[in-house]
Amino acid sequence: MKHPFEQTAAAVYLRDRITALSHRKTQAEIAAEAGFANANMMSLLKAGKTKIPLDRIPSLARALECDPAWLMRLALEQVVGKTSAQAIGDIFGTPVTANERAWLEELRDASDNSDPRLTGRTRTALRAIFNK
Repeated sequence: MKHPFEQTAAAVYLRDRITALSHRKTQAEIAAEAGFANANMMSLLKAGKTKIPLDRIPSLARALECDPAWLMRLALEQVVGKTSAQAIGDIFGTPVTANERAWLEELRDASDNSDPRLTGRTRTALRAIFNK
């Protein structure tokens, strides 16, 4: 029997981050840094047995050395479902990661804050950067 959140993007991301950090931190150390009393909590989250508690996003992101806005986006999908997470994003705006903020600041600087429109040509140029 599958765990309810096993295939969510959040659980997959947690598994990947924990593996990436495994040469420096144990799951118990990550759990402690995130403020979880139970060191087994990381195993539960990673396996998709439970959802990421939203109130732990800031400390968990620090422990996982990831952007809290990205982790919040993943966790919201777990907590309220994709369509509700999308509705929250539509109302309050999508949480922007530090890397995305840097792109936006560079775009503003490069365009002299002219609020450039995203045209077909500029979209193609941008996607070419990422080989899309």
